[in-house]
Amino acid sequence: MTTIINMKLKSLARLLFLSGMVAGLIMGSPSLATATSNGIESSATDAVKGTINDLIQVLDDETLKQPEQAEERRHEIEEIIKHRVDYEEMARRALGAPWSTLSRREQHEFVDLFVQLLRATFAGRITEHSDEQVVFLGELREDAFAEVKAHMKGRKIDRPIDFRLIHRAHAWWVYDIVIDGASIVSNYRSQFTSIIRDVSYVGLVKKMKQKAIAAKVFEKSPAP
Repeated sequence: MTTIINMKLKSLARLLFLSGMVAGLIMGSPSLATATSNGIESSATDAVKGTINDLIQVLDDETLKQPEQAEERRHEIEEIIKHRVDYEEMARRALGAPWSTLSRREQHEFVDLFVQLLRATFAGRITEHSDEQVVFLGELREDAFAEVKAHMKGRKIDRPIDFRLIHRAHAWWVYDIVIDGASIVSNYRSQFTSIIRDVSYVGLVKKMKQKAIAAKVFEKSPAP
């Protein structure tokens, strides 16, 4: 169910998503204003830069690299991620047309499962930051939407990355990332559409719940 995305996001997982997407962080109201010290709103590029810099600081922290600090390291990553990713917008776009047919309770359930699916996708992928650098190339804006164009470079990676953001509540929120032309949202929508066609929306939810349970068992298993 997540094969395509696993292949595309192995490197980016260290910088933005990692395994920090947890169900407890979704559905909350935006709480991090994207503004400079003088109160002037910053750009979408500034928002992405700030988030990546914060993540790199955590990944490079020698104290947090210690095995006994693994839980604290993940917590700090989650705190950064939850202030920049709009999980509900991402889930809505990933599901597509069926979203509008769901009740608000069902929408909440789907977002919850979607976040757990993302977490399962990146489980175990928190690794040390090495020499990767994100070079920002420009920003395109149209009304409340923006696309920040960048390039990730390193010894083992050299690829374009576009961050898609939406502006709401005085902040910029990431709702999609495009790597080498492959959109996270589009990849999931393709998979969800196929599953719904084969086994219905109820069948999709069942599969996502099974995936979530498997991920929780994995996380509770003692390290080798």
